[in-house]
Amino acid sequence: MKESANEGVNESAGEQIPVVREVDGGTARLLPDVDRDRAWLLTVDDAPQSYIDLDEPTHLEFEYARRLAHVLDGVADDGVPLDVLHLGGGAFTLPRYVAAARPGSRQHVVEADGALLDLVTEHLPLPEGSGITVYGADARTWLENAPDASADVLIADVFGGSRVPAHLTSAEYARETRRVLRPGGTYAANLADGSPFAFLRSQLATFAAVFPELALIAEPAVLRGRRFGNAVLVASDREIDMARLSRRTAADAFPARVEYGASLTRLIGGARPVSDADAVPSPVPPGGAFSVG
Repeated sequence: MKESANEGVNESAGEQIPVVREVDGGTARLLPDVDRDRAWLLTVDDAPQSYIDLDEPTHLEFEYARRLAHVLDGVADDGVPLDVLHLGGGAFTLPRYVAAARPGSRQHVVEADGALLDLVTEHLPLPEGSGITVYGADARTWLENAPDASADVLIADVFGGSRVPAHLTSAEYARETRRVLRPGGTYAANLADGSPFAFLRSQLATFAAVFPELALIAEPAVLRGRRFGNAVLVASDREIDMARLSRRTAADAFPARVEYGASLTRLIGGARPVSDADAVPSPVPPGGAFSVG
């Protein structure tokens, strides 16, 4: 377990300089944004992982992060503190967002890549009193040992390289997420797929077998099969305010569509839930799909 106690970024004579380090998942780079003071992009093997503006943590650069934030914003009234469990850490973009938007929230972040944790906590430390506690552990193992009904929201943004690990895609995993959520809690996951959406359909079928309420947020071009991209799966045991979520995502700087009800059932088609025995990782992205530089 790690708790950050210092603010700021390591700088040389006031100048932000890139940081390159080998981590468990490959070569990590922290790259300063020349257009925003104290803003950083984290990549691993040239795949973007996180973007964070230390001076403005509510600024979300990545489309999928903005969509996850729209889900978080709809869970409770503005400013109400939440208990949030994050599977996958990166540079702690969403935990920082919640801490700024909902002071007093209690958040746990689980990240398996210990070397990546060391890099981020050294160069982009969390502010003191943030309410964020970070654990170096496998997400599924940590989840299975988490207390029942201990989180209002569970956010899954776990990628091994550029793929969602198989053990975080099964019905057994889905049942663990529902166990850890409080009644009325919300699960949201960042996934990635492209046409014909075999992985995405299987994930929707799997979570539909565990949660009574389900939605999917994605860019129209992704949903039409025109390109490989991110999609946010939302699940809950209470009714999701689809009208509000649809308005927020449609009005975003990066407009997206919310699929639910009959349209989601059509998207799932004949896909079946997957178990631990037959679960597979998300597909390998096509060349250049998520690379930078």
